[in-house]
Amino acid sequence: MPNRSEGAPARAGSGVDEGISTLAKQGSITFAGNVVNGIFGFAIVMLMTRFVSPSVYGLFVLATSVILFMQVFANLGLPLAIDYFVPQYLDDGDRGKAKGVIVQVTAAVLATSTLIAVLVAASAGAFADFFREPSLAVALVLLSVSVPMLACYRVLLTSFYSIKKLQYRVLMRDLVRPIVRFAVTYGLLVAGWGLLGLVTGYVVGLLVAITAGAIVFTYKAWDIVSARMERVAAWPVVSYSVPLAMTSVVFVLMGHVDYFVLGFFLDSDDVGIYRVGYMLGSGLMIIFSSLAPVFKPLIAETRDDTALVQSRFRVAARWIAGFTLPTAITLSLGASSYLAVLYTPQYAEASAVVALLCAAFLFNVTFGGPDGSLLQGMGYSRVVFANTLALFGTNLVVSAALVPLIGIEGAAIGSAAALFLVGVLTIGELYYLDRIHTFTRDFAKIVVAGVPAAIAGAPVVLFVRSDLVIVAVLPIVVVGTYALTLVATDAFTDDDARMAAEFGPSAPGWLPTGILK
Repeated sequence: MPNRSEGAPARAGSGVDEGISTLAKQGSITFAGNVVNGIFGFAIVMLMTRFVSPSVYGLFVLATSVILFMQVFANLGLPLAIDYFVPQYLDDGDRGKAKGVIVQVTAAVLATSTLIAVLVAASAGAFADFFREPSLAVALVLLSVSVPMLACYRVLLTSFYSIKKLQYRVLMRDLVRPIVRFAVTYGLLVAGWGLLGLVTGYVVGLLVAITAGAIVFTYKAWDIVSARMERVAAWPVVSYSVPLAMTSVVFVLMGHVDYFVLGFFLDSDDVGIYRVGYMLGSGLMIIFSSLAPVFKPLIAETRDDTALVQSRFRVAARWIAGFTLPTAITLSLGASSYLAVLYTPQYAEASAVVALLCAAFLFNVTFGGPDGSLLQGMGYSRVVFANTLALFGTNLVVSAALVPLIGIEGAAIGSAAALFLVGVLTIGELYYLDRIHTFTRDFAKIVVAGVPAAIAGAPVVLFVRSDLVIVAVLPIVVVGTYALTLVATDAFTDDDARMAAEFGPSAPGWLPTGILK
């Protein structure tokens, strides 16, 4: 397929791509939210692992995995059409059609999600029999009410993405939901509710977050809400969404297939231990998930200008790699210590899981992300679907083959193999379809700087005996060495300075780039 555009990137009158500023500004807002959400996420899991046994926690993980998988069938992938079509209608000044997309998608997913919720409740016993966990039936019946709630939650999130006002998404997803969930879960666990407390905290946190999000969106996007709705043709929305719906089914199943395979072959406590390791390893997603919500709309609105798309992709990839690489090194080297300190020593069994997943997520998020956000923004939904099939197939086959032999490490190898494969596929597809790639000298400097950082961090783990000291010292050594290497190799660019400027007015003052000489 030939390039869409061979011309120079579309720029503002000043000759500067304003999309970089938008990416940085909204990305910084999302990053702050992700940090808060991550802190509460770790805190909730720490709370659970201290008040309930690994088997009870593993049972809860299985129940939520089933719910999240079934919920994908409920929304049909339609919420993903919101942050693809709405930015285009808003760019054309057509608020009536933008409202039409949101309203039509909401009505459709409410209807289908209600049917799926009834199906989950009715088949709870069958799921419990399959995993040989009788208590799973009770958890699924209670959690079934969250299926339509999750559909509405996804619609609200993508609606905030589409208007590029991610501070309101942060409020709903990263503040209200985790705070309420933590408070309710803590109170119920202290009262001795056990599994029922975990389920109730999950549902109440989701309900309060949806209520807050709906109120904020109505108030802050009143120009869309108050516009006269114009119905949009269903076929373009469906034709874009259906491949992504199937992609979401496969992708969510891929994200939970580890738990299903472990639950089938092993015990629920193995599921709980693996979940803790997976969560720590997937913490590398924080930078990618901060930029991805605004990155996709920015790509969608300029998808016909290949040069501009490549420019934005290269800046995003550098920042994702630059923040993710030292984090991956730190977690890989100190996995056992972090698991023992943050949770309890019994979870240190998942240290190999953390190391494997850190390497895989690092590679994958740098080149388009595990959900193919770059390809989605460029309109290649069918390519994303094919990639996700490869992702799921590889994970399922490898995990099913290795888990009976080597336990939870087999599931980690399955996930890592799948993530590496799709990362390679994405690199090749981007180059084949539009000659887009990130392999430049500036990008190489970001990657190579990780070598001295890893060398500097290794002695901390090898010679220090205290887990607490390792947890405290290792990130300082790794991040410090990495930053000094970037400075020594003159790795910072003009776009880095502009990105940094959006994080704070004084940021360019400490970023050593050529434009600041």
